[in-house]
Amino acid sequence: MKDAEKMGKSVPLNTLERTVLLLGLLPKEGSFSNLKLVRLLREELSFTEEENRALQFRTENQMIMWNTISLVNKETGDVVKGTDQVLLAMARKDPEAFEVKPACPEKEIYCGETMETLVIKALKDLDKAEKITEDHYSLYEKFMEGHEE
Repeated sequence: MKDAEKMGKSVPLNTLERTVLLLGLLPKEGSFSNLKLVRLLREELSFTEEENRALQFRTENQMIMWNTISLVNKETGDVVKGTDQVLLAMARKDPEAFEVKPACPEKEIYCGETMETLVIKALKDLDKAEKITEDHYSLYEKFMEGHEE
């Protein structure tokens, strides 16, 4: 099969979408071949060291939180640690010293036919059980386009 005929899709995913897939939407059990593919997709969805430094994942009130911006010290190139509020306040106070960037831009993820089918099935199951949340909304739009019944 030629590359142009490959099944599946390439999807730009933001931090929330990657996290939702990693922590709950992908199946935890199934056939060996499917779990092997799930493992490979999890690796692609996972965050790099650089992304982890910029996002500064943390748990607050039993919720996973992360920064949406990254503040870089222009003189040293170091990423400043702190919440978005603290980082924005620092940037406003001394804009010459800091560069504000998005913490983690969207990442283009290739989701093969089998993984796309598993994600669609999980979303359909949540929808049927009326368990779709706002966290699933953008994933639903990205994966279900053309798959509505």
